[in-house]
Amino acid sequence: MAFTLCAQQEVRLSVRSRWTQTFTVVFAALALAVATSGYVLSGGSGTQDFSRTAASLVELVLLLVPLTSLVFGVMALTPDPGAAQLLYSQPVPRTVVLFGQLAGLCLALLAAQAVGFGAAGLLIFQRAGSDGVFGFLGVVAGSCVLTVVFLAVAATITAGSTSLRRAHHLAVALVVWFAAVVLFDVAALGAASLLRSGAASRLLMVAAIVNPVDAVRTGTLLTVDGTTAFGAASLAFLRMTGGTTGAALTLAASLVVWIVLPLGIAAARVRRADL
Repeated sequence: MAFTLCAQQEVRLSVRSRWTQTFTVVFAALALAVATSGYVLSGGSGTQDFSRTAASLVELVLLLVPLTSLVFGVMALTPDPGAAQLLYSQPVPRTVVLFGQLAGLCLALLAAQAVGFGAAGLLIFQRAGSDGVFGFLGVVAGSCVLTVVFLAVAATITAGSTSLRRAHHLAVALVVWFAAVVLFDVAALGAASLLRSGAASRLLMVAAIVNPVDAVRTGTLLTVDGTTAFGAASLAFLRMTGGTTGAALTLAASLVVWIVLPLGIAAARVRRADL
């Protein structure tokens, strides 16, 4: 009951927030723009089908969703000092409050993304048919997973603190986003360039598993394009992980760890916090 109440309250606050409303509009506009402008570079016009739109949406999702999840998570989960004392003095376990807030915020962000994906999907279906819809749904699923992962990371950053440190937490969140989305790949490529071909390939494939952003990218592109997603690299990755099923299980396990571990750390921090 307490979990549900906390989740419902967070959903209401998030829906009323101008930041969430702005994100909904911007995400929907970008998704529609991707769906309708995919043939511009090739000199054509018209709406892309689901497969081409999904492939084009992947990078948008990988850049925007982690950033918004981290920033919105930090802003929502860092209470004012008085509010924190009142909230955590209730006869309810602190972890129930934390997880309830996370669930409500996650639902609000997923609903905002659903508006964008839904608008683009309806437009594509009307103008280009349903070919490739499975790949498009794979992008939607990847977006949902990234939302959960980076909200969990945001909870780890903010657990047990108050708004007096909100600016610090926002700075940490931006560093985490930059490291996960940009710096990690650059570092992996730089390290791979110093190794022999076989070792470099193994390093890059391991990097694609351990980083949640790369794990979602890899899984999504394999869903959209199949074994041709990365050319010969796709076949090497599937051989290393034991085929399509093994690749799916490996990537899923990595993402589960990225959800469970940060939530466990956040729960431990909020229990020990002196508010």
